[in-house]
Amino acid sequence: MNIIDAHAHLWLHVDTVVNGSAIHPLEPNRSRSLFFGEERQMLPPFMTDGENSAERFLSNMDYAQVSAAVITQEFIDGQQNSYLQQVQRQYPDRFFCFGMAEFRKTGFLDEAKSLIDSGFKGLKIPAARLETQFLNDEFMELFRWMEQHDIILGIELADGNAQVAQMEEVIQECPQLRIIIGHFGMVTRPGWMSQIRLARHENVFVESGGITWLFNDEFYPFPSAVRAIKEAAEAVGMEKLMWGSDYPRTITAITYKMSYDFVSKSQELTDEEKDLFLWRNACQFFGFNDLKVLPYIKNMSE
Repeated sequence: MNIIDAHAHLWLHVDTVVNGSAIHPLEPNRSRSLFFGEERQMLPPFMTDGENSAERFLSNMDYAQVSAAVITQEFIDGQQNSYLQQVQRQYPDRFFCFGMAEFRKTGFLDEAKSLIDSGFKGLKIPAARLETQFLNDEFMELFRWMEQHDIILGIELADGNAQVAQMEEVIQECPQLRIIIGHFGMVTRPGWMSQIRLARHENVFVESGGITWLFNDEFYPFPSAVRAIKEAAEAVGMEKLMWGSDYPRTITAITYKMSYDFVSKSQELTDEEKDLFLWRNACQFFGFNDLKVLPYIKNMSE
């Protein structure tokens, strides 16, 4: 079975401000960060230089037999466009990278178009970190332009149905715009299925980035996460859902392989469902070709 990760992050350095709060590495252990005024483990503790590079991720991917990954962006990472342009050029068969404009300020349209001109085939909008009523004329103009140029929209919404009506408006106005909803609709929050049901529309899909974080209190093998995947599939079809890890923050608690093998080892899903969820849907949606076949590497502990 091939595996494609539909939600991961990369950066060489994080130093940003979100809602007036600083997010930056702490010295000397730069795997730990100041995160909204709290000390948080941003990376596994052995990554002491603070770098979450493509090469480190590829090492994890190769070991876990993950053929390709979609690199998303978030305001808490800071804008990583320059680095991700390099990553996309250097590893075109392993990564699909989203660009991210400064959507928190008006006048972002030209920057967004420039990112597409530079080679990005998708734009990421962390709408959950915008005003709840984020949709305005500039966003609608951007979405129409993206639809015309077949640019993928990656978006993460505020909990529950707070922004679902706005997304319905976007989908009605731009029916050919390809959309991927992140974080499995924030599955552990009330009203999460309202986001999942957006995938009833033809060009809307959902990825599960962060699902192990959302069910972290339960921990591996995350039986409630499997049940949530089945519930979502009953509502919109497994062909509309994709696996995502939310690497690297999630692997401070579990290994990278554990972030998907709770699905591959589950007795609650059929082989066909696993196939769709773990790679086939993402392969078609993001246009991956010639996926790398990765052999199983035996552990020293075996």
